[in-house]
Amino acid sequence: MTTIRPKVESITREKPEALGPNAKQRMALGKALRERVPRASHAQWTPPSGRSDPAELLKHTDRGRVKELIPIRYARMRQSPFAFFRGAAALMASDLAQTPTTGIRVQACGDCHASNFGGFGSPERRLVFDINDFDETLRAPWEWDLKRLSTSVVLAGRQLGARERHCADAARLVARSYREHMREYASMRALDAWYSHLDAEILIDDAKTKESKKYWERLESKARLQTGEHVFPGITGVVNGRRRIIDHPPLVYHPRSAETIRKHVTEMFHRYRLTLPDERRVILDRYKIVDVARKVVGVGSVGTRCAVALLMADEHDPLFLQFKEALPSVLEPYAGKSRYANHGERVVTGQRMLQSASDVFLGWTSDGEGRSYYFRQLRDMKMRIDLDEMSQEEWIEYLEICGWALARGHARTGDAAKIAGYLGKNAKFDDAIEKFSVAYADQADRDYEVLVKAIRAGRLPARSYAAA
Repeated sequence: MTTIRPKVESITREKPEALGPNAKQRMALGKALRERVPRASHAQWTPPSGRSDPAELLKHTDRGRVKELIPIRYARMRQSPFAFFRGAAALMASDLAQTPTTGIRVQACGDCHASNFGGFGSPERRLVFDINDFDETLRAPWEWDLKRLSTSVVLAGRQLGARERHCADAARLVARSYREHMREYASMRALDAWYSHLDAEILIDDAKTKESKKYWERLESKARLQTGEHVFPGITGVVNGRRRIIDHPPLVYHPRSAETIRKHVTEMFHRYRLTLPDERRVILDRYKIVDVARKVVGVGSVGTRCAVALLMADEHDPLFLQFKEALPSVLEPYAGKSRYANHGERVVTGQRMLQSASDVFLGWTSDGEGRSYYFRQLRDMKMRIDLDEMSQEEWIEYLEICGWALARGHARTGDAAKIAGYLGKNAKFDDAIEKFSVAYADQADRDYEVLVKAIRAGRLPARSYAAA
């Protein structure tokens, strides 16, 4: 008897798509980069021959800034070597371009220093910790951000009166935190790394002493009161029957041409509105601009066009928006031009890439003369970090989370596995960053003296107030 077997259709197996190297393989590729760029090579800093005169390079970066505000910039930079460093991102960018890099790029902050981190409110009203300045953001080597951050730690430590050994140890801590957390992100699923965030409460949870815990709790409580509703009575008043922002020159003031500026801002505002998603416009459209005042911010940003706009939905419902001019990134001459014609869009996009959560009113615009700007809320649950108020324990806790936050941002926008493979498990890279940071901090000290002499000689203007 013949058994009739059912006919089985042949199954054609599809070849799996070529997905490229997996995380383990990419870590191996990163490790292999050590042959071309030894980790110890990052310790090197020697001023290149023909290095630009710091004063002349700074004068070059004054182009396009509001002329009457430039003296405030140099007055602030004159306060200390760390203040100088904060305002001289263009000078360090030029120097970093001469240092070794692995060729792995990320969305770099571009001005990554110890004062450019902190807490702020997420759209879900969590208080999160992250990088908070993106004026110079651009695709660039990951090493540049880390070297600028670690150098700033040495300079800030010196300003705080820390011993030289402690300053070097702090720079090493930042490098170690970055290295160890980058390895953690390298092992995560891509979406898990993207969704990761740092709640500001981690500073409270990880506090080593009762005093530190109380310090971070106090800062968090203050930050939660930094909302439009809470700051409204303190920074506005009624003038001739109309609600106005209170002048606090030279930081906040109404220039003589205030009404002209208000009309100008209103036109910009309509263009900015179009860069927001429709659901954000719904809420923004409930507010109307009632006042605009010029604002002087930061150190390196002084001289850029910046203002605060007070908007009201009704007499008890304020919204404060800050808009700020966006100039080309200081990294552009060395990392390549931005893909965005509007530098406000470059800043906004870079911020959204690097931060785990960004302001719902973040958007960009331009004025009638082709200048780029970006808009965001003013001080929305901003955790004010004052380095001068920190104890040694609080300073160390803060720096550890800064290194963590930088690693998280770079892991979101670059190849975490390759970077982690290059960095490795031991402290060789940490050693190199420590040596570089001390050497470049010494360079910043020398450059600061050049600034002071240039101000004394009248080559650079410096005064602590602006003409209205």
